[in-house]
Amino acid sequence: MNATPLFNRVALIGFGLIGGSIARAAREQGLAGEIVTTARSAKSRDRIRQLKIVDRVVETNVEAATDADLVILCIPVGACGAVAEEIAGNLKPGAIVSDVGSVKTSVVRDMAPYLPATTHFVPAHPVAGTEHSGPDSGFAELFTDRWCILTPPDGSDPDAIERVRAFWAALGAKVEIMTPDHHDLVLAITSHLPHLIAYTIVGTADELGQVTSSEVMKFSAGGFRDFTRIAASDPIMWRDVFLANKDAVLEMLGTFNEDLSKLTRAIRRGDGEVLFEHFSRTRAIRRGIVEIGQDSPVPDFGRPHAPLGKKAE
Repeated sequence: MNATPLFNRVALIGFGLIGGSIARAAREQGLAGEIVTTARSAKSRDRIRQLKIVDRVVETNVEAATDADLVILCIPVGACGAVAEEIAGNLKPGAIVSDVGSVKTSVVRDMAPYLPATTHFVPAHPVAGTEHSGPDSGFAELFTDRWCILTPPDGSDPDAIERVRAFWAALGAKVEIMTPDHHDLVLAITSHLPHLIAYTIVGTADELGQVTSSEVMKFSAGGFRDFTRIAASDPIMWRDVFLANKDAVLEMLGTFNEDLSKLTRAIRRGDGEVLFEHFSRTRAIRRGIVEIGQDSPVPDFGRPHAPLGKKAE
């Protein structure tokens, strides 16, 4: 635990998996003198109060942002611009504004015009998650050994960037800095396209008239079961992700479709050599991921969340 908090007051706008995990980890590590939050529904706000994870639960975004040193928007990317406009007049000079969205170009475009010149804008994307959502879903270990990518706009204050970097590092994350455009291209292939494929495969299985729902569930092998975990992710969040990052996703989807067509032709022609070469190449990529330490015995999806004060299994 830090002897001196990095921020006197941290405001979390939105309190689902990510917001709740930030709150739990920040409290555990002593990173904030006070944690203030709000959530969209009265039911969620009541539940957060019951959990006693934060110091104050307030009714509005404006109340949460007032006098905060660090404001983190933990909401779908499509809502970030409107919330930035809403809270802009109540941000104190020197405040740092950030987010946790998995698309960064649109977030910078939508939020930056509303933020006062007296504040600092350091967008962030913690590359971590489970299929769970809501105030109860978070756990302090969510970010441990996961990447958090910062995408500060040109001309951002170096001290503000460093404070946000230190915050995420103290939450357990490995921190990388890149441009918003590059972030979106990288995440389109490593995260967004895999989610789109998972949603498609699970949807296709559901639509097969000759395969009953009970058979799909009963005979789910490891691969399909993992797809269903990914496809169980928050539909609002992922709707916004695909709309906000459509150019990069469509570019990656085009490349994927070309490769899929090659494999389709190989299967149709009985070309085992092409299939073997492709599978060998992809197997090598998997081994490379393991060798550089990017594999973990505790997967993002399906990781159980733990009550405050307990470790996730």
